[in-house]
Amino acid sequence: MTDRPGRLGVGTIGAGRVGAVLASALAGAGHGLTGIAAVSDASRERAAAMLPSVPVLTVPQIVERSELVLLAVPEEELAALVAGLAEAGVWQPGQLVLHTNARHGTAVLDPARRAGAIPLAVHPAMTFTGTSIDLARLPGTWFAVTAPAPVLPIGQALVVEMGGEPFVVAEADRAAYGEAIDTAVSFSSAIVDQASGLLEGIGVPRAGAILAPLVRSTVENALARHDPGPRLHEASTIDEADDDRPLGGAT
Repeated sequence: MTDRPGRLGVGTIGAGRVGAVLASALAGAGHGLTGIAAVSDASRERAAAMLPSVPVLTVPQIVERSELVLLAVPEEELAALVAGLAEAGVWQPGQLVLHTNARHGTAVLDPARRAGAIPLAVHPAMTFTGTSIDLARLPGTWFAVTAPAPVLPIGQALVVEMGGEPFVVAEADRAAYGEAIDTAVSFSSAIVDQASGLLEGIGVPRAGAILAPLVRSTVENALARHDPGPRLHEASTIDEADDDRPLGGAT
């Protein structure tokens, strides 16, 4: 927990590439970090590097101690984790529960919601390295926010505090959003790998460096064709989440 008005005690479940970075960003915004759950050696090393003063705790300990629980776990683990904690009676009324999965909205958090928790689905549309490099990339990154209407400003405000740009995705559209993200990531990676392989096959050195300006300019031109208007938050009421209201009670 934290004594600073309007700040949250944030516990993170999942010290993968996303969880450690977003926890660090929230800490940078003034929130207190109550703990992080890290199981594998790699996740423990990442937690030690990114969040050296944050204790590594068990999942139930994190939920019990936190006002905001950040669930940054693989998609296939999310539903079982939320349901299991509900069966154990760990979720608390008024507690914010935020997951970072692209394909799921807040329905996957229903077991926590039935226990009185407040569900938020917040996905940053960027790829993560799990290092401090990502913190420099967060400003200006778009975050998809899905939440019940009364608490939507809370999710938007958290995104703004992390330096991101929030935009709203309806619950019914979340699967389509996730498919779009997966398509962009997988096709971009596959195309670069294929083109680099062809150049390397004919003996061209530093294929990645040679392709970088071409790929970047091509992608930027393609994206420009689909971005004709002002930034989303300038054309909506998202700026209302930019105020200093208390946020107490997101792979």
